[in-house]
Amino acid sequence: MSGAAYEVRVTLDARRGEAFETWMLGDHVPRVLATGCFTGARFERLAPGAYRTRYEAAGSADIERYVAEHAPRLRGEFAARFGEGSAVSRETWSTLGAWPR
Repeated sequence: MSGAAYEVRVTLDARRGEAFETWMLGDHVPRVLATGCFTGARFERLAPGAYRTRYEAAGSADIERYVAEHAPRLRGEFAARFGEGSAVSRETWSTLGAWPR
């Protein structure tokens, strides 16, 4: 089995949450998916101001291509809108097993 996921966690002031959610759902996530590097995504909220986005990829090479070719521009757009006062972490996960729902 192959597959990988790229997970991005963002924490920001809860007062900015609605604007962040609108931008993520209507702009950012669709633009990340349009790169062709990912097969799907999930955007989730833990609490006001605490979010994670999990992008699914066929393999780690697709994530590496995203990071090299597309991430700098898309990260810059995030930083311009929400960078001040936010905390971001990024991780790449390898799929070891999967079961149907």
